[in-house]
Amino acid sequence: MGVSTASPEKGISVVTVDFPPVNALPVRGWYELADAVRAAGRDPETRCVVLTAEGRGFNAGVDIKQMQRDRGHTALLGANRGCYEAFAAVYECEVPVVAAVGGFCLGGGIGLVGNADAIVASDDAVFGLPELDRGALGAATHLARLVPQHLMRALYYTSRTATAHELHTHGSVWKVVPRDQLSAAALELAREIARKDGTLIRLAKAAINGIDPVDVRRSYRFEQGFTFEANLSGVADRVRDTFKAAGTEEAER
Repeated sequence: MGVSTASPEKGISVVTVDFPPVNALPVRGWYELADAVRAAGRDPETRCVVLTAEGRGFNAGVDIKQMQRDRGHTALLGANRGCYEAFAAVYECEVPVVAAVGGFCLGGGIGLVGNADAIVASDDAVFGLPELDRGALGAATHLARLVPQHLMRALYYTSRTATAHELHTHGSVWKVVPRDQLSAAALELAREIARKDGTLIRLAKAAINGIDPVDVRRSYRFEQGFTFEANLSGVADRVRDTFKAAGTEEAER
């Protein structure tokens, strides 16, 4: 259990997240993920990173139970900072990051894939931000990189999800495949990227980030301020206390 890194082929590093039962990451998990992605990107032999997960779904966001056990702000601040670091690590990775998404991709998962360079998804994948149902805010910055503005707002306000096929029609998902072909499809794209010159692909990543119209780090940090405000006001605890940890019921919407 945790975050692991493997190098199945020359030039490719695969970072795998495994926090059963639903990959809802505790505070330490976000930092482990950030460290693993940054380390993979720093490796001079790596030309592409594949970010994937074991289990039922790609990511179910933060560990709500950990938040509920802490009536202070330690877990909240840890989750905020941990998510910020993990999202930034994906965005700032020195080489392209391909997200391989199977099953549900919720909450913090949107922050990860929204900052990735490319997304390959299984045909059962769903993407969404159930933040308002969990007493939180955030990652609208990243959802806005996946769908048009008005759809982002509707998804955010309703906590509904979009399918991999829907995101494919918007151009944010590169390829949709059956679940048992997800790993192979992600490696296929990573392999094509990894054939490029190592120095040039790093320059390309830096150049593309440099022309990004939105500063995702500043934008997400702005959102986090409202999450903290919701907690200070007490509304976050009130909503979180109604949250039922029933696996991935959000994905059924």
